[in-house]
Amino acid sequence: MMESLASQICSHISSIFSKPTHPHPPPLDLLTTELTTVSSQNGRVFLYGVGREGLMLKALCMRLAHLGLSSHFVFDMTTPPITTNDLLIVSAGPGGFSTVDAISSVARSHGARVLLITAQPETGSCVKHASAICYVPAQTMADDGGAVESRPLLPMGSVYEGALFVLFEMVVYKLGEVLGESPEAVRSRHTNLE
Repeated sequence: MMESLASQICSHISSIFSKPTHPHPPPLDLLTTELTTVSSQNGRVFLYGVGREGLMLKALCMRLAHLGLSSHFVFDMTTPPITTNDLLIVSAGPGGFSTVDAISSVARSHGARVLLITAQPETGSCVKHASAICYVPAQTMADDGGAVESRPLLPMGSVYEGALFVLFEMVVYKLGEVLGESPEAVRSRHTNLE
């Protein structure tokens, strides 16, 4: 039973990455390029999302730090001010959240680039703040169909959130390669206060 459920979940999430994203660039390429650019300019990366999307971005924030980038999750007490060489990565799967809108607007007003990750690239309140749009064509809570007769294996925004986790692992792998970061260097940046 467990193996079957795991296989179904992994297959469903994996299928997201075979869907077309045109006219938007492939998510892996876009994120890798944006992060490589900010790294080459000695900029910082700021990340923000709400709910489970936010948890996925916190995981990416940690791995970016392991790769040697200056990365910060918005609202952490040690988050510095954002400036023109910086990149804000936000997620709004269903297209918009009031806090994501507000933070994106502030980042743009300070000259930072805003990369919006979303399943709704044409609509939603956050699109207007984006310098770049990373389209992840997955189901979110906004389009899960609401109450259904049978219980779905991946309810609400689980497909989108799972896709973010997988996408971010691919980005970390690819970015490590591009930046020339060895596994030893990455591991050396892991906390020892555990």
